[in-house]
Amino acid sequence: MSTGILLGIAVGAILVLLLLVIQLKMSAFVAMLLVSLGTALVTGIAPEEVVGTLQKGMGNTLGSVMIVVGLGAMLGRIIETAGGADALALAFTKKLGAKRVIGAVVAAAFVLGIPVFFDVAFIILAPIVFGFARIAGINPMRIGLPVAGVLLTVHVAMPPHPGPVAAAGITGADTGMMILVGLPICAATAFIGHFAAKLIDVEKYELGDSPASAHIGSVGSAGFEGALAVGRKAIPARLVVLLILLPIVQIMGGTVSNMLLDDGPTRKWMGLIGSSLVALLVAVIVASIAVGHHQGWNLEKRGSVLDSALPDVAVIVFVTGAGGVFASVLVASGIGDALSTSLVAMRMPLILAGFLISAALRASQGSATVAILTTAGLLAQPIADAGYSPLQTMLVTLAIGFGALGLSHINDSGFWIVTKYLGLSVKDGLKTWTLLSTVLGLTGFLLTWGVFALVG
Repeated sequence: MSTGILLGIAVGAILVLLLLVIQLKMSAFVAMLLVSLGTALVTGIAPEEVVGTLQKGMGNTLGSVMIVVGLGAMLGRIIETAGGADALALAFTKKLGAKRVIGAVVAAAFVLGIPVFFDVAFIILAPIVFGFARIAGINPMRIGLPVAGVLLTVHVAMPPHPGPVAAAGITGADTGMMILVGLPICAATAFIGHFAAKLIDVEKYELGDSPASAHIGSVGSAGFEGALAVGRKAIPARLVVLLILLPIVQIMGGTVSNMLLDDGPTRKWMGLIGSSLVALLVAVIVASIAVGHHQGWNLEKRGSVLDSALPDVAVIVFVTGAGGVFASVLVASGIGDALSTSLVAMRMPLILAGFLISAALRASQGSATVAILTTAGLLAQPIADAGYSPLQTMLVTLAIGFGALGLSHINDSGFWIVTKYLGLSVKDGLKTWTLLSTVLGLTGFLLTWGVFALVG
């Protein structure tokens, strides 16, 4: 098929999907499976390969998301049931004041997001974000959106995340320089994104049943102290901090050892201990023991609290998996390759080409990491031929990362995690999260291009 036809099919598939979900109110899970099946057939994927392609997309996505979402939800449920989210939010709000809470949480998310994958960090922080919103008496979107934005910013641009690290290896960029120069650019991007999120009129969006909506209006006139007056003994704020930091420290340890240690038993064991699965599993077990003891829960109560978290995230898991199915079909159909090839042929400046190709691939197939790696591979030789300095090479690589930051929509698993946790409909998610991620991507790129112009 020609590039034009493939791109037309991709646009048509997305429009049909939006029509089914927004206008016909079809289940997002069913709609994505239906559109994925149709897209696979129309783009010429052999009938005997269609089911395998769909299953591969579901399996690959759920393999990385389902365990993390389940364990993260359990950790959050333990903290929430014991009043920990409220206790932590109350302690910080009384010290900082309600007006500084959002900035403080966003800044903390920026730091915590550097070593931790986007979806893991967001799931870990979600109950805390909603607890802060509850205590401050504000819409949870006011904190949830900028927190998700800064987490995704560092995920696509900063080592040790896989996309930036692999892209640097492909283009020959220095990862140390990427951290040194990229960190202030990411910080400035997050700062601007924080204020951009404030411009979104979140009050006009109605939140559906979700972890976020459960906290709306629960403080009322009772004020901060009244938020905990529900007949329970809340766990100390310091214990909440320790439970949140435990998996993050483990993951950081695994990341640092992978970067600094030679290949050997120590590095392998640290990699296992620092994996998201093991880190969250340890955190859940420790939380069950520590919180259960503090609250006086018996073994049956502890198990029931853990199990109660799973039904609430079932929809998130299934819809996220269906997003992976759609992305898998778009990749297998060759739509992404056709799009990137057509952009390369335009012969634009490499830093601009890197951003646009990465953004186009991100929009067409969903995965930020795939978009970064594909773009880096396409431009590796042109970058080498351009005779760039190490700093210029690094900046082009950084621009590729920022290209994958924006346009998070229905074929991105992260879109479903953010919108389902916040209780946003697809239409409202496109108006808020997709818009904010795109603003962040453009901001990061323009800052990077500005530095490139100065050093050029």
